[in-house]
Amino acid sequence: MIKTKAGNISLDFFLRQKPIEFLGLRVAKTYGKLPYLFKVLDVHKMLSIQVHPTKEAAEIGFKRENKKGILLTARNRNYKDKNHKPEVMVALSDFWLLHGFLESEKIIKNLEQTSELHFLLSTFEESNYFELYKKVMQFSQEEVNKILKPLADRILPDFLNNKIAKSSPEYWAAKALEGKSLDNIDRGIFSFYFFNIVNLSKGEAIFQDAGVPHAYLEGKNIELMANSDNVLRGGLTTKHIDVEELLKNTKFEETIPKILYGVKNRVNGELVYKTKAKDFKLSKIQSTEAIRYNSTSKSVEILIILDGNATVIRHKNRINIEKGQAVLIKANTRYRIVSTKGVEIYKASVPDS
Repeated sequence: MIKTKAGNISLDFFLRQKPIEFLGLRVAKTYGKLPYLFKVLDVHKMLSIQVHPTKEAAEIGFKRENKKGILLTARNRNYKDKNHKPEVMVALSDFWLLHGFLESEKIIKNLEQTSELHFLLSTFEESNYFELYKKVMQFSQEEVNKILKPLADRILPDFLNNKIAKSSPEYWAAKALEGKSLDNIDRGIFSFYFFNIVNLSKGEAIFQDAGVPHAYLEGKNIELMANSDNVLRGGLTTKHIDVEELLKNTKFEETIPKILYGVKNRVNGELVYKTKAKDFKLSKIQSTEAIRYNSTSKSVEILIILDGNATVIRHKNRINIEKGQAVLIKANTRYRIVSTKGVEIYKASVPDS
């Protein structure tokens, strides 16, 4: 919601009133709406394993499901809109996630060292990533239970006695299994042995492009993504899983996680987390001391303050913001941020081109 002189109104409604003035001419013409979604997450319970489609695949899938008459609210709907959904996240605490397929030798090592999964080794060595993933995703629930119940019986006691390191796939497999019925085991458990388990420290970031399977496992982060709700799930969920569509949209290749540390803007000291995304740009304004930050928005911007307090100044207008609050800045606005005791602010905007 946006707080205005006329009362609180929805962000979407607010932006529709004067799209060119608020979004900026280029953004209004290109997207016609806010091109990004901005959120803060506190992950206690693992989020679903998911893949996001390319824009082309989203347009095709959206049209196809509309033609079939599948309601946008239907449980089996894959494509809620025609957009892609690349996303970048910055860790606000120690953070764990799954991100893309492991290098082949690491998958081989996991399968060799995990007796319950050793039988999958020949599939991977003969056919590589696609056939391995396809095989486990197409197992019947009975087959999944038969394979993973012995695994659960073996690793859960060590997990409950704190004998497994967080860097091990067994830790996350056991955490996902803890307290759950072994009559309907989630097939997402296999993915802990196939995907990179990435640990980010506070301030480190990572970009999730189309086709890269990923899941947030534990920790706090700030996330910025293209404005879409297109999610193809691969496990750790009770929601709809369309295996055929998931396989069509997943990148079956090894992924070397690329950690982003941010690049300092020499003009105003802002730390920019650069990605290939054209829909959004994430940056951080931070100081442990007094700060005076100057900028001119070229597109609609949203600031979320995570620590401290500050004053946003435009001409004679002043808005005081404190931890947990957010402020929207319309396009082509020259403004200042002043803080006397230090502050941490994350900013969402749209790249210049």
